[in-house]
Amino acid sequence: MTDEARDPRVIRSIAVTADDVLDAFVYTRENPATAVLRVTPPFHGRMRARIHVFQIDDSSVTGALHLEPARLLEDEVVAAYPSLEPGAAMDESEGTNEGATKFEHYADAVDDWRTGARSAIIDSISLDEDANDDHRVSVSVLDGPEDGQSSQ
Repeated sequence: MTDEARDPRVIRSIAVTADDVLDAFVYTRENPATAVLRVTPPFHGRMRARIHVFQIDDSSVTGALHLEPARLLEDEVVAAYPSLEPGAAMDESEGTNEGATKFEHYADAVDDWRTGARSAIIDSISLDEDANDDHRVSVSVLDGPEDGQSSQ
């Protein structure tokens, strides 16, 4: 692989699906592992970022770029993510459904959040989280059969 093919600065745009961005964001909030949008070398002008889940970050070995999903969303949407109230899980010792109802409300709140967040994916991003990096790339959102995605 040529040095240029390993250099992410050749990237001009990254394509993502809204589902991948939102699924990665929610997964990381709800699970012990981490989900990112991963761009793998060889790099070229237009690249596709796909959801990738890991427990140990291997990007230094593979040369892949890992973009945190929160960086691809507007700050207000990230801050608006609902939280599950403490004790909301069903308490079987009480024999009530109150905990299940709280969980259902939480699940509904996450669904509502996802609906609003679909339109809050940013238009461009710096490839490096460090403030020193001024290499920004455009972000294109692929959604629907016209973009080669399934309609499910």
